[in-house]
Amino acid sequence: MVDNALKKVDRLVLFFVIYTLIFFIFFGTIGYTLPFVLAILFAYILQKPTRYLITKCKFKNSWASLLTTILFFAIIITPLTFGISSIINELIALGKSASDYVTGNSDKFANWYKDIDLYYKNLDPNITSAIESSLASLPAKLSSLAVLVTSKTVTILLNFIMSLPYLMMLVLFTLMSTYFFTKDMSSAKNKILSTFKGSNLSGVIGIFNEGKKMLLNYSLSYLLIIFITFIETLIAFSIFGVKYSLVLSVLCGIFDILPVLGIGTIYIPLAGIYLLSGNYFTAIGLIICYVAVTIIRNIIEPKLVSSTLGLHPVAILAALFIGLKAAGFTGMLYCVFLVVFYNVLKKVDVL
Repeated sequence: MVDNALKKVDRLVLFFVIYTLIFFIFFGTIGYTLPFVLAILFAYILQKPTRYLITKCKFKNSWASLLTTILFFAIIITPLTFGISSIINELIALGKSASDYVTGNSDKFANWYKDIDLYYKNLDPNITSAIESSLASLPAKLSSLAVLVTSKTVTILLNFIMSLPYLMMLVLFTLMSTYFFTKDMSSAKNKILSTFKGSNLSGVIGIFNEGKKMLLNYSLSYLLIIFITFIETLIAFSIFGVKYSLVLSVLCGIFDILPVLGIGTIYIPLAGIYLLSGNYFTAIGLIICYVAVTIIRNIIEPKLVSSTLGLHPVAILAALFIGLKAAGFTGMLYCVFLVVFYNVLKKVDVL
């Protein structure tokens, strides 16, 4: 019994070491291997339609792979190009509007300062002096913020333009690799499986199927959470008439997966802008929506992820909390995938 326990501990330690090495090697080299990682993923997705063209429509393997690859990239690139174009246009308009708003409302800020000054005139002189100092510098800070937003927008656009050659190269290499992987995936899969025999073959197939199912479920779960946040934000911003609702909703979806920033990075400054402009209804509405979206996300995330992965919600919560606390977003990925792969190997009786 002691020997079995020691063997189990040895297997756990070996799993932990191997997993840690693979994780850091994978994410440490992803900048160099990204086209090929994406190509393998896309080729796996295109397996069934390619096989359908070969068996049902009597296409040659090369022609079937070429057709499915071109159609797949056309389906991805067309809406992506339209979305990026819309977001860029809204970013330009947002930066210009932020600058115009601050410069065009300097009188309103001055009147607001006077009202606050009258309200706090009976306070302790030291407190009043501190408030006056802060308020006196407020217009300059807001102006600087507007300039910063505009410059950041221009910087993002310039960086995007400068990265276009790399993006085009990335798309080209991914497309070509996807075609070759799609064409050769069936034969490569058979060669890999032929190297294993008997129980080893069934074990490898079991690990592969369980890992594929869990990773797919995990990815779909978080894509669904991001999509829900995006839709909730878009509806809320549309109801309250917030300008640039599309780009702001996309940013909320992106920030939603970041551990520190979160959707409050968009909601709170936006509510503050409407509050300062005197639109209290929209400001309060945005705060309520922010609280509601945050509560909904915190409720559905553990349940959705745990149900799709077949794990207990506490295990997911522990992985999320420990990972975020230890190393932010990277730590969260590390701990969650650690739990996922441990569960995979446990299900196939490897651990």
